[in-house]
Amino acid sequence: MIQTKGIAALKAKEALVPYSFERRDPKEHDVVIDIKYSGICHSDIHMTRDEWGFGSPFPMVPGHEIAGVVRTVGSKVTKYKVGDRVGVGCMVDSCRECAHCKEEMEQYCIPGNTLTYGSLERDGSGITQGGYSDVIVVNEDFVLRIPDNLSLETAAPLLCAGITTYSPLNHWKTGPGKKVAVMGLGGLGHMAVKLAKAMGAEVTVLSQTANKKEDAIKLGADRFLHTKLKEVFKENALSFDLIINTVSSADLNMADYFGLLKLDGTLVSVGAPDKPLSLHPFPLLMMRRNFAGSAIGSIKETQEMLDFCGKHNITPEIELIEPSQVNEAYARVLKSDVRYRFVIDMGKI
Repeated sequence: MIQTKGIAALKAKEALVPYSFERRDPKEHDVVIDIKYSGICHSDIHMTRDEWGFGSPFPMVPGHEIAGVVRTVGSKVTKYKVGDRVGVGCMVDSCRECAHCKEEMEQYCIPGNTLTYGSLERDGSGITQGGYSDVIVVNEDFVLRIPDNLSLETAAPLLCAGITTYSPLNHWKTGPGKKVAVMGLGGLGHMAVKLAKAMGAEVTVLSQTANKKEDAIKLGADRFLHTKLKEVFKENALSFDLIINTVSSADLNMADYFGLLKLDGTLVSVGAPDKPLSLHPFPLLMMRRNFAGSAIGSIKETQEMLDFCGKHNITPEIELIEPSQVNEAYARVLKSDVRYRFVIDMGKI
């Protein structure tokens, strides 16, 4: 077994603390990765506070935005070698047999994929533990290659914030001539802006926070709309082909946002609030609009996203912190006091 140092939530809603545990020795197709950096996703906070009602298992080592270097590999590994710069995202396995897995859409594995933390291992041997740690062991099929021109610390958030926004932009064919709006300018939202702009779309940020206008424009947005002003919705009705909702709040009048869509337009939710959304179907019915959801991306699509970011030099805006600052970072995320993603320097654990 591999002795591992990490940071864990021992109970729901309690502060995270230093935690020692064991990783499995590598099997023949496993890659052992020295974790250098781990991003903090809002999902980590929801999970450690057991806010989604799934029954979070404890103790829990969060973290699914992982960047590191290969320490060693199993005897039959062919995709990676010692010293490779690699990443691990939100899942570390899937059934590999269902229709979705066979179509290379493991994120929608019908029996359910194995999440990087908080999931039962497929062999029933224990619960997965995530990237707030110094080492992880992952099957080579669920490891990603990080382009050489992307620093590991800025690449880490791409493994969730990047792919979570890239996947719907890609699926709904974002490109030149398309008008895309992004709801919220946080960890997910700022990545959606950068990616949509690089894909060639006209990009608008929709935010209730007026002082984010300058940031939105610097990040590449063409327009900024302050959505606390009710006239904004009337003046911009029927404007957008696609809206990406990155907001993790249920306190929104979704009818207002549906009204911004063109005929046959789509609003995709990628943010995951801890309470149900309330909506009426009439704004959808009247213009044949679509309301959809999207969850991360497949391993193939995630690698495509990383290569796209490497080609276009796209990285998130980060604030690098030490492991001892995790609880402070969580508090600041809840106050929206981060521009725009915290990343933990796991080399200092």
